[in-house]
Amino acid sequence: MSDWPRRWQAELDALLANESLPLDATTLPHAARRLSTVFPALPQPGAGNTLARWQFLASVAARDLALVKIYEAHADACAILADLSASGRVENTSPLSPAPSSPSLWAVWAARAPRNDVRFALRDGTHVRLGGTKAWCSGAHFVTHALVTCVDADGLDWLAAVPMDQPGVTVSARGWEAVGMAVTQSVEVDFADAHATLVAAPRAYVCRPGFWHGAAGIAACWYGATAALAVRLRDAAERRDDPHLRAHLGAADVALVAARACLRECADEIDAAPHADAKRLALRARGAVESAVDSTLRACARALGAAPLCRDRWFARMATDLPVFVRQSHAEADLATLASAILASGEDWRL
Repeated sequence: MSDWPRRWQAELDALLANESLPLDATTLPHAARRLSTVFPALPQPGAGNTLARWQFLASVAARDLALVKIYEAHADACAILADLSASGRVENTSPLSPAPSSPSLWAVWAARAPRNDVRFALRDGTHVRLGGTKAWCSGAHFVTHALVTCVDADGLDWLAAVPMDQPGVTVSARGWEAVGMAVTQSVEVDFADAHATLVAAPRAYVCRPGFWHGAAGIAACWYGATAALAVRLRDAAERRDDPHLRAHLGAADVALVAARACLRECADEIDAAPHADAKRLALRARGAVESAVDSTLRACARALGAAPLCRDRWFARMATDLPVFVRQSHAEADLATLASAILASGEDWRL
């Protein structure tokens, strides 16, 4: 994959050339399957090309947030299985390969509902049966497989791979009333004696360094969409000599350049020390990008007014999708966790 960074942009442009953006619930599945076929996996985080991986995700996000939501999960599943295989945590008897291969389209469903979660029973080696309901399952209507977090009778957390095409899996119409990110159809999925394969030891999914690599990669998606909105702001400033418009563009630039620098530094540090705990790096990058999202959305709304929100379908969808997507952040809770990590590390802010 040494030539990958040089060729992906042209291939991505060609792949989406005939798609009408933003995608809808009918066109998203086809586009996601095509994208995962042309790019079945991305460079592994921490292997020297983390920034290239994030640049690709940002580029997809700049076109369509629903598409990157589905594709990022597929790429994350590849990275998770490769991580766990490399660490010896995927058992040799597992039918899973280290990375899902085309034409599969994978999801990662790790959200925990307050009062319900997926449990497993009838364990036979790595083979289990799942029961319960998983919330916020993006792409549930059309993905082929999912990595699903589940718990055993002792409350231990596990990760299981589930083929979606089986009688024990029912994709509901419940649990997704969102306007933003509506086309991802992130509904609840019911499991009733569903066949699944455990892919790692308990808590291996969250304890591996790659967990935080993936968390930072989500911020690259937020960044790509935010930068795309800022381009519309810049285009307007080029057409109209308005000091208030330019002030808003300047504010967006300051926020985006700071977030970009943080993402690049994060990628470099992950590649330099791939087995180190990257929680502090990831939370900082996510916080910086979230601040850029807030600043840029505000700047675009105040500078451009209602017209693009009412008359530009792509802009209106992006401005509606992004606030929902960025709520994968835990806001002040994440900032408090970051502060604890800073206090523990003794890090300061000298140049």
